[in-house]
Amino acid sequence: MKKKIVLIGAGSAMFGLGALGDIFKCSALEGSTVVLHDHNETALDKVASITREFIEDNNKHFTIIATTSRKEALKGADFCIIAIETGDRYKLWEQDWKIPLQLGIPQVYGENGGPGGIFHALRIIPPILDICADIADICPDALIINLSNPVSTICLAISKRFPQLRLIALCHEISTMIRHLPRILNTDFSELSIQAGGLNHFSVLLKAAYKATGEDAYPDIIKNAPAFYENRPDHGLASAFLRIYRCLPITSDCHFGEYIPWAYEAADHMGILDYYSRYKYECTKPIDALKRLEQGTLPAEYWRSVAIIKGIITDSKHEELAVNVRNDGFIACLPEDLFVEVPAVIDADGIHGIKLENIPEGFEALLCNRVGVLRMTVKAVLHQSKAYALQALLSEPVVNGIQRAEKLLAMMLEYQKPYLDYLK
Repeated sequence: MKKKIVLIGAGSAMFGLGALGDIFKCSALEGSTVVLHDHNETALDKVASITREFIEDNNKHFTIIATTSRKEALKGADFCIIAIETGDRYKLWEQDWKIPLQLGIPQVYGENGGPGGIFHALRIIPPILDICADIADICPDALIINLSNPVSTICLAISKRFPQLRLIALCHEISTMIRHLPRILNTDFSELSIQAGGLNHFSVLLKAAYKATGEDAYPDIIKNAPAFYENRPDHGLASAFLRIYRCLPITSDCHFGEYIPWAYEAADHMGILDYYSRYKYECTKPIDALKRLEQGTLPAEYWRSVAIIKGIITDSKHEELAVNVRNDGFIACLPEDLFVEVPAVIDADGIHGIKLENIPEGFEALLCNRVGVLRMTVKAVLHQSKAYALQALLSEPVVNGIQRAEKLLAMMLEYQKPYLDYLK
């Protein structure tokens, strides 16, 4: 079925070529037009050239358009996939992470939660709102699939500014369970039925069962997981959380620990530093472009954008393990306007979240700690307010002093002035 899919941020070879590879493997999308959009013309031209050569060599039936004009890109779009960053991603991320630590604020990773996550959101939300303003004007019925972090804050901001837009977000962290549970339980993942949920990067495994018998697999997880994680880097917090709360985080210490005030004490900091170094290297090293196009998104990355698009146009009624959608009662302890990460059924009418009934009260308490942080960060952006940005910092459970928060805000406004000078 012919559709128009716009990849915003397509100059990133890792994202652009991976998404294109997924699209080219989807027979239901043959004949579709894929628009590559990026503000970096050099990077965009490179991805477009490689893609057109691949299409010709492999007899793929797709039309490829590349443009630096967002308004041109969005005309007639059915699906808009957003994967952008602002500035030098790693330089800014390291500021988000290390400057709070220098001031004695014990945050774990600094990408999505903690004060670092707040500054990341303050930088990236304005350009994403600009993108969504064009979508609202040019293709208001298109489905927006956001892949940019921090997911929960970005989605809340979009929904507040543009409540009429169709919006979901995706993250690959559930793939950790796909990799780890077979080794913990000594069985193939296809033999397991699982359910997980929470907030993006802050979700836990709620149910696990053996499909053949329907038997609850959680007792085996509780018994076997500590030994599995004992010698794995970046899982000290996961082991502690399982022991105390009797439920398993779906991701590792680096992300999960961003949201917990006591995580700094339990997290495996050497493992986190090693993970960050490997991640930065993998994302910045030269890639084999043709191989990326042939493979598409790797199973370990689990970006399911194309699976969801296919499910909508084919009325598949299949279930996705993790989709970020407006809450609407799916997690009862959280406000309905937040975006939560839950399983969802995909059909011709769209994406339908599944209500989670069995979230442990202890984890609910930790989830509720995030509400004020998300709301005040979004309010700071929408009102362009330094005062609200300070209130967002002081809502963050890991921020341990008003003077530290005020000094941090002043420093970050100076260090990241090109991206934060809209705050008055």
